[in-house]
Amino acid sequence: MTQFIRKHRVLTAVAAVTLLVLITLGGIFYARVRHYRTHFFPGTVMSGVDVSELTAEEANDKVARFVADYLLTIYCRDDKKYNITGPSIGYAYVPNGEIEQILADQDETDWISQRKTEKSQEILLDTTFDEKLIEQELAKLPCMQEDQMIPPENAKIDWVDDGYQLVPEVMGTTLKFDKILPLVVQAVTDGDTELELYDEYEDPTVYSTDEKLNACMDTIKKYYGSSITYTFGKQEPYELTNEVIQSWLDVDDDYQVRVDDEKVTNFVQMMASTYNTYGDRREFKTSLGDKLQVGGGDYGWVIDKEKEKAQIYEDLAAGGHIEREPVYQQVAKRHGDNDIGSTYVEIDYTNQHLWYYKDGELVLDTDIVSGNLSRNNGSPDGVFKIVYKQRNATLVGEGYSSPVDYFMPYAYNVGIHDASWRSKFGDQIYLTSGSHGCINVPPEVAKELYGILEIGTPVVAYYREKVYLTAENARISNAYSYISEDDYKELKKKDPTAVNPKPKKTTH
Repeated sequence: MTQFIRKHRVLTAVAAVTLLVLITLGGIFYARVRHYRTHFFPGTVMSGVDVSELTAEEANDKVARFVADYLLTIYCRDDKKYNITGPSIGYAYVPNGEIEQILADQDETDWISQRKTEKSQEILLDTTFDEKLIEQELAKLPCMQEDQMIPPENAKIDWVDDGYQLVPEVMGTTLKFDKILPLVVQAVTDGDTELELYDEYEDPTVYSTDEKLNACMDTIKKYYGSSITYTFGKQEPYELTNEVIQSWLDVDDDYQVRVDDEKVTNFVQMMASTYNTYGDRREFKTSLGDKLQVGGGDYGWVIDKEKEKAQIYEDLAAGGHIEREPVYQQVAKRHGDNDIGSTYVEIDYTNQHLWYYKDGELVLDTDIVSGNLSRNNGSPDGVFKIVYKQRNATLVGEGYSSPVDYFMPYAYNVGIHDASWRSKFGDQIYLTSGSHGCINVPPEVAKELYGILEIGTPVVAYYREKVYLTAENARISNAYSYISEDDYKELKKKDPTAVNPKPKKTTH
């Protein structure tokens, strides 16, 4: 009986404790239920804001603080970025009852299962801001300052340093305020935190990939390797460099390439002025051993300007490096200061003598009778060349007709020929009884000279005293001493002594 009573008491105590525990747990459960009627469950996140254990009011405050920290980052070209902050534009959260509704929909009795789960959801963050402030803030950004903007530039073909190059486009950093402002306002309205403006710049309209530009460069490149080296025998060559050739190129607004014809013409003229020796004054060592300056005549190098110009165009079209002589209209025996060479005819009018040298060796010499100075028929002086040779010619002029066996002209219609009608040669005959301009030599000398003289052989003819030649043959042959009759008359008015030499008196 006693044991029964003890066992009953134990059970009663256990039941009491259990009841007490259940009452305690129930109190705790319902206390938490009452708590979560006004507070969010742990792990509750709204649009990135953790509102765990917060009331609706506290959650609204925290979301408001989160929204107030709004930052819009604007990305520009050249890896630059700029910020517009929420406070600077009056950016603020406007509660819309959504947080309160979410809390009201929360099943507070389910707090036990919700303690360790994350509950993340997006809420509508109604905001307000001042568009005027956005406009002001945007206007302050460095990327919107006109003086800091780089305008876009089209790709183009341009002269750079020493040649044409395809200059790439410049993308620039030009933004139009009126175009960017609506984009910023929309980004703020949508709550965006980033805005890229890479595609909002004013861009070039022509890029380096443009077909017309590249076709133009392909044409130009054909000239890039072009150059012409002109050779002049043993003289220093002259190079028409690629840089000069490129400077001749013109690229028009439609990117068509042409060679400037005027520049080519000027170049050819420069070459002719530099290398032509036609009529040049030359230092000549005479057979008597002295040196004279002999000018005039029609002998020498003459560049054919039209043909040389055409050849340049042909060379440029072919491209590459070309080495050649200029295109000549007339050539001399050699290049250099002494373009006469060592085979020539020398005629000393003053001493009335002729020499013929072959490869530097004297082959023949003779006395002569040249043009009559007293009748203005003086023979042309200068450096000439044998134009042709003719057997059995008849020399016809005003008031005369003279048949000759051997005729070797060198200056227009003036030449060397036999004069069977003369018995004497040399001395001062030419001053008063000279020829009509030709060089009279003994028949046997004319025959010998005709047999050995080659066409094109230089003829160096000179006076040792000042003479005045007014004959037509002197003008046409570019005689060194030629002077027009009018100029000669004017000269004599100023200087009556300006006359041709007279025969010297001889004493017996």
